Amino acid sequence: MQLPPNIFDDICDNIAAKGYVVLPDLFPLTVLTPLLDNLTQLDTSAFKPAAIGRHKTQQVIDTIRGDKICWLNKSMSFASTYFDWSEQLRQAVNRYFFLGLFDYETMFAYYEPGAFYKRHVDAFKGQSNRKLTSILYLNPNWQPGDGGELLMYQADETTPFETVEPRFGTMVIFLSERFPHEVLPSHKDRYSLTGWYRINEGIPLD
Repeated sequence: MQLPPNIFDDICDNIAAKGYVVLPDLFPLTVLTPLLDNLTQLDTSAFKPAAIGRHKTQQVIDTIRGDKICWLNKSMSFASTYFDWSEQLRQAVNRYFFLGLFDYETMFAYYEPGAFYKRHVDAFKGQSNRKLTSILYLNPNWQPGDGGELLMYQADETTPFETVEPRFGTMVIFLSERFPHEVLPSHKDRYSLTGWYRINEGIPLD
């Protein structure tokens, strides 16, 4: 797969300066189309209602989030190009910030019409868990009015500073602890690959 020149440097520069980056048309259609085709053909038994919380506190609360998810693993050969790219990003971020991101977990999220995810953060300050979030949108022919936009907030602000449309091939990458965010109700089927890079010792990235 041919990548834009200096793409990883650009990503790291933006994370260092702003804490996030939005990348439209990151992958070619030759990567995106078969990826989506294979993901949407997964057995429905592989999907489960998304929960909130972790470990023993996990629970499904559909008034907070309504998506269904399927965790990916590297035995899914159809996603090998995506996993390879994610590994290159992990290495680039580690070189740039002198960090030890050691693991990447990713899930395929499906929002049926009416589904949403209320404002939340992906990690809690001071905990050794998710440090960097990536979201790749897989929605061909998305149009304004289809819903499902990602709203990003600064700390306790109530007005979003960024609205990301879930267009086919757009990726957003951001510091997991830093930005509260939410997914607006979707008015049609909405698909995304959401992943998190974790660090062993809980060293903050920002």
